[in-house]
Amino acid sequence: MTELSSEARAIVEGQHSDPFHYLGCHRETDRNVVRVYLPEASEVRLVDEAGEEIALTRIHDAGLFLGDLPDGAERYRLRARYGADMVELEDPYRFAPILDDFDLHLLGEGTHQRLYERLGAHPMAMEGVDGIGFVVLAPNARAVTVVGDFNCWDKRRHPMRVRGNGYWELFIPGAKVGDRYKFAITAQDGSLLPLKSDPMAFAAEVRPNTASIVFDEAALPRPTPLAISINAYNAPISIYEVHLGSWRRGDGNRWLSYRELAETLPRYARNLGFTHIELMPVNEHPFDGSWGYQPTGLYAPTSRFGTPDDFAHLVDACHREGLGLLLDWVPGHFPDDPHGLGRFDGTSLYEHANPLQGRHLDWDTLIYNYGRTEVVNFLVANALFWLDRYGVDGLRVDAVASMLYLDYSRPEGGWIPNKHGGRENLEAIEFLRRFNREVFGKFPNATTVAEESTAWPQVSRPIEFGGLGFGYKWNMGWMHDTLSYFGKDPIYRKHHHDQILFGLHYAFSENFILPLSHDEVVHGKRSILGRMPGDDWQRFANLRAYYAFMFGHPGKKLMFMGAEFGQEREWNHDHSLDWHLLDQARHQGVQAVVRDLNALYLEVPALHELDCDPAGFEWIVANDADHSIFAWIRKGESGRARCLVIANLTPTVHRDYRVRVPFAGRWREALNTDSAHYGGSNVGNDGVVETSGKVIPELSLTLPPLGVIFLVPETA
Repeated sequence: MTELSSEARAIVEGQHSDPFHYLGCHRETDRNVVRVYLPEASEVRLVDEAGEEIALTRIHDAGLFLGDLPDGAERYRLRARYGADMVELEDPYRFAPILDDFDLHLLGEGTHQRLYERLGAHPMAMEGVDGIGFVVLAPNARAVTVVGDFNCWDKRRHPMRVRGNGYWELFIPGAKVGDRYKFAITAQDGSLLPLKSDPMAFAAEVRPNTASIVFDEAALPRPTPLAISINAYNAPISIYEVHLGSWRRGDGNRWLSYRELAETLPRYARNLGFTHIELMPVNEHPFDGSWGYQPTGLYAPTSRFGTPDDFAHLVDACHREGLGLLLDWVPGHFPDDPHGLGRFDGTSLYEHANPLQGRHLDWDTLIYNYGRTEVVNFLVANALFWLDRYGVDGLRVDAVASMLYLDYSRPEGGWIPNKHGGRENLEAIEFLRRFNREVFGKFPNATTVAEESTAWPQVSRPIEFGGLGFGYKWNMGWMHDTLSYFGKDPIYRKHHHDQILFGLHYAFSENFILPLSHDEVVHGKRSILGRMPGDDWQRFANLRAYYAFMFGHPGKKLMFMGAEFGQEREWNHDHSLDWHLLDQARHQGVQAVVRDLNALYLEVPALHELDCDPAGFEWIVANDADHSIFAWIRKGESGRARCLVIANLTPTVHRDYRVRVPFAGRWREALNTDSAHYGGSNVGNDGVVETSGKVIPELSLTLPPLGVIFLVPETA
């Protein structure tokens, strides 16, 4: 055997950054030289286009072979002997590059909107040969190889070449959809990193296994399109928030599949009158207890419930029921599992190197480096991916506050100021603006929602006016204040009247969604029903009144699963909701009032058309703290689109309670939470009330105990 050259040794040791420079066919001193590296092969032959065989010379025991290809021959195949078997295969190192110059230009700029069409693992044919093209970003790696089912997970067999600013690529003939794979990365110091899953993988193994799976994302079916107005500011938006793993479980406490959920979940939500379903993160994640908020596979629907095709079927099932589908999206942080993004190429590629910038103290996770072009491109393209390939209708961005502030949940001296000495994360701000700009630019009928828990201004205002550009923002202040108020014994509520009034001072400063989310029913907070005071009758009356108060209040609505029928215990991600509670009349009553509130919200323009406009709200009774009574008018876009909402939040019945209204005539009691149909005491106004008063029309009303009533003017 000959002494290995430095380049050949780099191939054998898996350290070569451009194996195509050595392997494959090269014109050298007037002959076509073919070099092949096939570890464990005892014999290798070339087969030219005419079928002629040419034996290659074994030049090193490591598996290096050398030979000549006749002049005029343009293509060849390989025949290799492994023990008693002779195997025919294609040489990966004879094929052209995967990325073209335009790809490299866009990748260098960080403006490749369809990143998912070029990076990752894609079925393709090159020169009539089927295989998989692999591309991965690892700019600081010394070498990268693909390992998987197609090469016995042998890191010697398929070294990749580096292109552009650190994009490693290789076309592997014979690899196919369904193959498992990872990347073996050698750091600059020569150390071999733990095998890494593909950041762009479209499918992955079920935890605790962590391999990526080749999937043809371009072949995903297109979901049924929805009406373009489903996310509009003047549209009714009532969101049912769902954790797929615990909404409902099968026999033996098993997860339902995406396809099983498609048969039940959309129909259930639609029958209750919701307009949207919001899914807690479906991105692949290693730990069930993170609920998906610590993802390792942003481009892969979690394999817990099935394949990407199965998930697409669920999206389509939602659309066929007329429901919009929103996904929780987590671009704020990621876990440091060794197979994931952390120190991906031996350096802090996706995260900040400095832990004062790069690690979340609350969650012990890593923070994306929004100042890095490739990272921002990766995240923005991911947002576009879910809207493009799966046809989802919007993204709710988790933990926006943690992205906006450099000192978020950090002690004094434990953070690094921005270039102006401030606490604002300027790179994250620009990232969020770019995210919204590109989402709405490419998908104008979609929407984005910010879970932002501070008073950061103009979260849902246009970028050109200094906003962040989100479609909507969760109203966390409303949620905290109202849960606190309704959680108090009614006898003390008069001392906390301002908790209801305060929210209307800023109710139109953003395009708000009123959230009763999963965060409010975990970690000892109790369920929404569990927070209601009093005996059972009062608890259920309070709950019905609270939901009616929310539906009468300006802002779009969101309710976490289980709240719609009065779940008693806290949510547990390891178990199904307590569906057996619906055997009880009082829980049926809660579900019925939610159904009717949704129907009223959809049917009455005054309750949704000006949800985000101060012209849509007028206080009628704001100062009756002694009786804990509130009354207001909701207004729609037309002159007679009005709805009177009155909340009596004590157990006392009030008769002949006089309230002024904008129109004389008959007002229909459209909903009363104290109806016996819902489990109430059936105190009300017999369905219709006539105004009195010649100058200013007013109604004389009977206000039910712990009840909310809605009245609409009858058509003149």
